[in-house]
Amino acid sequence: MPAPAPSPLASFLSDTALIFGRYARQTLRSRLQMLFGVLMPLLYLLFFGPLLTDLPLSSAGSSWQLLVPGLLLQLGLFGAAFCGFGIIVEKQYGVVERMRVTPVSRLAMLLGRVLRDAALFVFQSVLLVLAALAMGLRAPLPGILIGFAFVAVLTAALASLSYALALKVTTPQEFGPVINAVTMPSMLLSGLMLPMTLGPDWLDVLSHFMPFRYLVDAVRSAYVGSYASSAMLYGVLVAGALAAASMALCTRAFRRGAA
Repeated sequence: MPAPAPSPLASFLSDTALIFGRYARQTLRSRLQMLFGVLMPLLYLLFFGPLLTDLPLSSAGSSWQLLVPGLLLQLGLFGAAFCGFGIIVEKQYGVVERMRVTPVSRLAMLLGRVLRDAALFVFQSVLLVLAALAMGLRAPLPGILIGFAFVAVLTAALASLSYALALKVTTPQEFGPVINAVTMPSMLLSGLMLPMTLGPDWLDVLSHFMPFRYLVDAVRSAYVGSYASSAMLYGVLVAGALAAASMALCTRAFRRGAA
């Protein structure tokens, strides 16, 4: 008697694990990518952090508890936003087209990549936090773990959007300027480096239309041990909505490309 066919869920999980393993092995072979991706936030930590040590930036927490959450999300923002470059290279070599004609689930194709990206940036976040602890950061362990969770969700959301854009363009010259035009205003208006409440009222109001602000406010609340605050609630809701919408958009882009 023939063996029973695997369930759709089992096939989906198997496909996701297969795609994740493929890209995880690529990443492990490129140790420079793993280590140098954290270089920019680390430089901010080393050269910008000491300037804030004695400044009264907030009544809740030290300057390190304000700066490090912003650097974690900066790592996710800039790192995940440029993930689409890999898709563009694969398109040029025909890898994407060959994968599309396989029976692998389109969602699994996306999720396997995104899980690899999330694992990579969480690893880099751990390195960043360890350096921050050596420089004077003091934060509760649950708050630090919550910060890693937000990095993973932000990576999943932005990497998905990056892949969706990469499927629409044909060259890196088209992709790069769009990403730069989005990431720089996002960093400045989200208060990643300093709280937006320190700026003029009009800038503070404008920043509330930037979803990343709610994420960084939530991580900063976690780093001072405030787990039941409104900032945490808004951060969780915005992060979940952003990740769900981004994954749905990118999955649709994969399916359209296969049509």
